[in-house]
Amino acid sequence: LLYFLAIYPILLIYGVGITNTVISFIENQMHMAPPSRAVVSFVLLAVMIGIMLLNERVILAVTNWLVYPLIAIIFGLSLYLIPQWNGAALTQVPTTGEFLKTLWLTIPVLVFSFNHSPAISSCAVSHAHQFPDAETADREISKTLRQTAVMLVGFVMLFVFSCVLSLTPQDLAQAKAENIPILSYLANHFDNPVISYFGPFVAFLAISSSFFGHYFGAREGLEGLVNQLLDKPIAPKKFQKISAVFFMITLWIVAILNPSILGFIESLSGPVIAMILFIMPMYAIRHVSALQRFRGTPSNVFVVVMGSIAISAVVYKLF
Repeated sequence: LLYFLAIYPILLIYGVGITNTVISFIENQMHMAPPSRAVVSFVLLAVMIGIMLLNERVILAVTNWLVYPLIAIIFGLSLYLIPQWNGAALTQVPTTGEFLKTLWLTIPVLVFSFNHSPAISSCAVSHAHQFPDAETADREISKTLRQTAVMLVGFVMLFVFSCVLSLTPQDLAQAKAENIPILSYLANHFDNPVISYFGPFVAFLAISSSFFGHYFGAREGLEGLVNQLLDKPIAPKKFQKISAVFFMITLWIVAILNPSILGFIESLSGPVIAMILFIMPMYAIRHVSALQRFRGTPSNVFVVVMGSIAISAVVYKLF
């Protein structure tokens, strides 16, 4: 249930995000009046979900391949923005209390942003096949994850800092108010043909490829929930069509309503992901004998503390 509730809201977020990206592109780069939000979102979601009903292996192969050009493009855009750095964001220095409160309330978004748990499980299975010895497999997967984490944090934070230093706090607030990806806002903000057309294209590519990956997880989670409630499980092929209708209707409704993407992450997706990534593994380590060798390490305390902080930030916002 938690797995489904963690991934399903991400699909909702991507449905809103890709709709806003395309509408913004039509308005600002093509200088045309876009069709109604209902039409744009319906077409986009119908195409993406329709693709998911085709050959899944081809889709996975294409989205896996897209990782490399996306990394290169994000790195290139980060460097390309350097001449636009103005440092306006550095002029607003918060008090210590304001800084700590902002950092605390930002943690659920950070949890969401850097979460790649579905890929970790696949990676673990792959290493287990490649290295039959458990100790060797543990050592090799730790090495892989360490290198992945360094790359992920390095490229993402370089891009984040480059965007923040290129815009003013007012610009960032405006991007949040317009509920569009930062790449779309950069395209609208700078009178530069490279950013104007490349930014929305990259945003569309990144959102759509991530949509495909999370669609698999959301469908698997939903299938597991439904089949546990039934006496006779639904055949996978039939469930693919049923779930496609469910996702199409719900994602379309949310895309039309256009809720705040950051609000969605802060209030729902981030906390549930924190439960799965931080609290549940530590509970399992304490109570599952097969995980006994992971007990008693300082990292366990760190994980529990960070997970509790992420969840407490949401509880604070609710009250």
